[in-house]
Amino acid sequence: MSTPRLADRRPELSPDEMVGAMTPPPRFDEVRFDTYVPNPDEPSQAAAVEACGAFAERVAAASSGGGSWWKSLFGGRKADPGKPGLYLDGGFGVGKTHLLASTWHAVPGPKSYGTFVELTNLVGALGFAETVRRLSEHRLLAIDEFELDDPGDTMLVTQLIAKLSDAGVHVAATSNTLPDKLGEGRFAAVDFLREIHAMAARFDVVRVDGPDYRHRGLPDAPDPMGDGELTELAAATDGATLDDFEELCAFLARLHPSKYGRLVDGVSAVHLRGVQAAPDQDVALRLVALADRLYDRAIPVRVSGESLPSLFTEEMLAGGYRKKYLRATSRLTALSRDLAKS
Repeated sequence: MSTPRLADRRPELSPDEMVGAMTPPPRFDEVRFDTYVPNPDEPSQAAAVEACGAFAERVAAASSGGGSWWKSLFGGRKADPGKPGLYLDGGFGVGKTHLLASTWHAVPGPKSYGTFVELTNLVGALGFAETVRRLSEHRLLAIDEFELDDPGDTMLVTQLIAKLSDAGVHVAATSNTLPDKLGEGRFAAVDFLREIHAMAARFDVVRVDGPDYRHRGLPDAPDPMGDGELTELAAATDGATLDDFEELCAFLARLHPSKYGRLVDGVSAVHLRGVQAAPDQDVALRLVALADRLYDRAIPVRVSGESLPSLFTEEMLAGGYRKKYLRATSRLTALSRDLAKS
């Protein structure tokens, strides 16, 4: 019996399911502020934990109307209302998603959580007015990987944020943008604030500095294995999939990225045969989206062919999506170690 292929799956996702799925991905189900371990060499990380905790408390206080339990914490004083938006600014691998998910967990519902791409997909499925109606009933919208890659999508989401904020929804976001918007590899908060126009004054911007935690003191990605060994290991791993890299790339081109998460749900391990550099940027960006969904679900990866860091060419890494590609490489490397240890 042959090993199942991702390319043979036909995932579907209704608009109602899209709304219901707006929660932190499985990898972040159990994260909390006290499970975030700040790097002692990076004081901004401990400060970010404190800022996120204070923001979550403000959202909880606003949603409870400053009830007796909240007043008891402040000796009957009214808590500082602060700003309705919080923006976490920093490089990849510093724990911004951990902090964002922890903030979401600390706030009572109704609430929603999704990546920037998932949010634009939701608007595409429901329409702008219906998305505003549904999310306006929530206390918090958490947006991971806020992007400035596409001006149209950026303005769509910033208009959505403005509508939701006016309705009393608090918004927390993390950054993910183009290198020409970065200063010394960092997201330029001023550019973000300028993009959201009237929302600028409503956001507190919090820096989270540091190296990529996924690779501190850890080895590089394991070397690719031979096709035969990869095929045998895939067949011996319950719930695994095995795909030829080129065929999977072609399949992803026919599948909307909003369905990539459903595509890999229930998969225990992904095996990719004949990995090579992405032939163009469209393919590369689809691989980034797939890598994010695999990482969300902690699905380990084995490959043959070229190494995972070879997915993105030097030309790609020198271009506008450098940060996306480096994040994807970081995440795929971490996932490849998971099976290498087993």
